[in-house]
Amino acid sequence: MPPHPGRRALQSGRLQMRPADVSRPGQAPDAAERAAAVAREGLARDAFRPAGREDGNGRRMMHEEPSMLQTVDVGRQHLDAYRACCGDAEVDEVRALAVPLEGARVLQVNATSYGGGVAEILRSQVPLMRDLGLVADWKTITGSPEFFTVTKAIHNGLQGDPRGVEEAAWRVYDKISAEFSAQLEESYDVVVVHDPQPLALPHLRGRSDAAWMWRCHIDSSQPNPDVWARLRPLLADYDAAVFTLGAFAPPDLPTGRVEIIPPAIDPLSPKNMDLEEGFAARVLGWIGMDTTRPLLTQVSRFDPWKDPLGVITAYHLVKRQMPDVQLALVGAMALDDPEGWQVYRQISEAVADDPDIYLLTNLTGVGNIEVNAFQRHADVVIQKSLREGFGLVVSEAVWKGTPVVAGRAGGIPLQLPDGAGGHLVSSADECAEAVLALLADPANARRMAAAGREVVRRRFLLPRLIADELRLIASLLDTPEPATRVLPSVGVAGEDRDPVCGMRVNADAAYHTRHDGTLFRFCSASCQRQFALSPQLYLRAVFGARGRSQARRDG
Repeated sequence: MPPHPGRRALQSGRLQMRPADVSRPGQAPDAAERAAAVAREGLARDAFRPAGREDGNGRRMMHEEPSMLQTVDVGRQHLDAYRACCGDAEVDEVRALAVPLEGARVLQVNATSYGGGVAEILRSQVPLMRDLGLVADWKTITGSPEFFTVTKAIHNGLQGDPRGVEEAAWRVYDKISAEFSAQLEESYDVVVVHDPQPLALPHLRGRSDAAWMWRCHIDSSQPNPDVWARLRPLLADYDAAVFTLGAFAPPDLPTGRVEIIPPAIDPLSPKNMDLEEGFAARVLGWIGMDTTRPLLTQVSRFDPWKDPLGVITAYHLVKRQMPDVQLALVGAMALDDPEGWQVYRQISEAVADDPDIYLLTNLTGVGNIEVNAFQRHADVVIQKSLREGFGLVVSEAVWKGTPVVAGRAGGIPLQLPDGAGGHLVSSADECAEAVLALLADPANARRMAAAGREVVRRRFLLPRLIADELRLIASLLDTPEPATRVLPSVGVAGEDRDPVCGMRVNADAAYHTRHDGTLFRFCSASCQRQFALSPQLYLRAVFGARGRSQARRDG
């Protein structure tokens, strides 16, 4: 691949806010304070530029036909702001990694600019990559509700849903994919495609001279065979596939390179930033919550895999012993998830007769600041997922000092290793029991949450994720990497890495297991136990990757 060209001028994002997003006098205990907080939230609801693209002076050149690829405006962010929470050495390492990549053109493509963890990550990651000197863009695909109904079925099929996808639905997917693929006019050095919605982009548009990465954020370890048979040929056009967990790589993946890069939270975003003492309680009081009573909270999409009905069952079990307890189910209605409305209606019917259950969404004014307040003020945050990609809300909660009770699914155990941060459960009964234990012993709950916060600080904050991706980009572009190594990140060829979570491990790691003559090393006892349960799942990532080694074969 030829070296990337020089850096071109970047257009700064424009911070936009609708008048309806700002509190009016009398709406809240401190309307001015809430208005300022919402202003920091920035582009959460009005993220799209108009169709078309800008010229070199920032003027809009409109297409005659609406574009199906929309460029997302992002505000400015500076990596140095993360020194206080991440440390000087970590920030300096990220900056060193970016130096050889200055001017590299990197495009991120996903399905929506708002709702869900992918959009949240990109909203912070893209401006930080610009701050580091890369030419970073973010585009989303647009389509009819029918298209997103189809892609949600494909999404579910990748997670193993036996219902599959009908042939007529595949025709819709192919048609819309061809339309938005034809509208990608710009040239890039690296294109990162997220999840199955835009998967066909390089197949239909052509690879040009770019390196292509597919970033899969869901558990695709046991995909529906028919769905996988349709998607697998599309992956042959990618240089690398990236998963959040070693076990998530599907069988017979055609991509020559497989990487494990867990996601991360932005500790400075409106959803995770520190709030002044008492502000969270005032926000919840404004919403209508009784802030003097115990509160359980689940924050998630309205999705059957998040098991909201199971959360309600667990809440009822807790309420038998603690009648004052309240439950808040807080969800985002994502633009690419029409199934969410069906689940929302099911939940509404299930909670209609209980005044102590609150069902709240971004469409009723509960945005990132309010989610922040719920996660901070809750006595326990629940994330009772049945299947999960990673479950960033777990890291969000423990980062705020709130203990979590969560399902043993996907990447959740990585965030709650060895009891740090909370409890892992497998049923509504176990969930209720764990919640009651935390409510009965607040001091122990605080200790668990503090231990979990340290895990998040070391492993799941945004600078680590950016470092991981910079290393992978440099490798794909054959750009030399600096020798610095501070962050506990995924490595490059020749390094030892935990086959479960992708974290770099030292040769003298305390946790190790021998399997079929190969020595595997782990960052924690939790990862070691996960590997021991199903080694064959993790071997896909270990030995299916080209040009790298996560394990050392002795003799």
